Amino acid sequence: MKSIAAPQSLVTTLPAEWEPTNAELDAIEREMPLILAEVDLLDVEITLLDRPVTELDDRRLRRHRNRVLAARRHLANRAGLVQAGGVA
Repeated sequence: MKSIAAPQSLVTTLPAEWEPTNAELDAIEREMPLILAEVDLLDVEITLLDRPVTELDDRRLRRHRNRVLAARRHLANRAGLVQAGGVA
């Protein structure tokens, strides 16, 4: 039996310009606490989609929202220091 798939190379290499730069990787690393806090909040929200929210769930949701806000505040404060020429 003959294969009808188009032949292709086994390994596809990406051009160097598609790779993230060091500055982009640093920005991702600086934002990682916020990213992780948002993922945790999303996990809690997904958990609560199909059930009634109890008092404990409400506290858990509020705690994770506060963590996201704290991470955003910290990131914004660091960005303000860097823009103002201060050392972060």
